[in-house]
Amino acid sequence: MAKASKKYELRLYIAGNTPRSVAALNNLKRYCEEHLKGIYEIEVIDLLVNPTLAEGDQILAIPTLVKKVPEPVRKIIGDLSDEEKVLVGLDIRPAR
Repeated sequence: MAKASKKYELRLYIAGNTPRSVAALNNLKRYCEEHLKGIYEIEVIDLLVNPTLAEGDQILAIPTLVKKVPEPVRKIIGDLSDEEKVLVGLDIRPAR
């Protein structure tokens, strides 16, 4: 389980309300509630609204999740349906 002292700052880049974008956000919220309850913050950036924001994090594909804090910065591309891959990418050890 994640340590309570850690705060996770996550940024999800999407492009509109596509099925993949919606799935990515729903999956991310579910994992966060399950494994990071109370210690996470999700910022959703819609590149159809703010296309210039993709440059800062070098976003090449949509949807992309960027873990800003805690370091190291990590990126996960796709609809986040593979829970194990997402947890490994976020460096979260599931509670057993």
